[in-house]
Amino acid sequence: MAPRAYWKGTLRLSLVSCPVVLYPATTSAEKTRFHMINRETGNRLKQQMIDSETGDVVESDQKGRGYELRKGKYVEIEPEELKAVQIESNHTIDIESFVPSEEIDERYLNHPYYVAPDGKAAVDAFAVIRDAMKDQDRVALAKIVLTNREHIIAIKPLGKGLLGTTLRFPYELRDEDEFFDDIKSPKITKDMVEFAGHILHTKAAHFDPGKFKDEYETALKALVKRKASGKTIELPKPEERPSNVVNLMDALKQSLKGRGGKKAAAKPHARRGTGRRQAAKKSTRSTARHRKAG
Repeated sequence: MAPRAYWKGTLRLSLVSCPVVLYPATTSAEKTRFHMINRETGNRLKQQMIDSETGDVVESDQKGRGYELRKGKYVEIEPEELKAVQIESNHTIDIESFVPSEEIDERYLNHPYYVAPDGKAAVDAFAVIRDAMKDQDRVALAKIVLTNREHIIAIKPLGKGLLGTTLRFPYELRDEDEFFDDIKSPKITKDMVEFAGHILHTKAAHFDPGKFKDEYETALKALVKRKASGKTIELPKPEERPSNVVNLMDALKQSLKGRGGKKAAAKPHARRGTGRRQAAKKSTRSTARHRKAG
């Protein structure tokens, strides 16, 4: 049975349009979740809204929305007033532009959705739009209204369908300078960088999400199963934390030894070449001295 569509509407490129459906591309259904319970009765707990000043329980009909103007001072916004600024969805994804995929900053990527044609009659137009983007290697930018909010969505080909990813707005991103300005610029030797490069080479691989293992989720499931069967849970012994004091060059050399043995731990090629040139110079000088002595 096909999953229920999250959104239905029309994908439009100029005068070409087709009905489409959106499905969430991610799910958290398989993650282990816990509920708050009463230890004495084993019953699940319900949350209540409490007035922060009086401590009284607030009933549903007393709850409202307020924006904090300053500490402890709120302006109440009525549901009818919110409706005045809400954007009504026209259920149209109107493509406004196409951009190179490499120009999209990954920090802007938010929620992914699978975009598929809605019905057999939509397949031809859908395929035309999809294949045109493949040929041009471009990503479409469009506007879409989800849950009464307008979003920018980036759409690109994915297999037989399309992948639409909502983008964050600039005000949602923090400026990296706020976090990176205080990072010092130490003097790192060329040898250190070359050693690190060799370590990177030994760990070179291809992106394969099939190898990702959520070890914590696996351990949680095992813990729940063990506890449900009446077995005791043994706490692991705390591990000794290694010292933070370390010689960086020694650590790099040891890392190479651990990955590739003595061969990998040899000095980088550039240094070996320098050593050979120095040895050749010494040999030349030694030969000249012997000739002079003769």
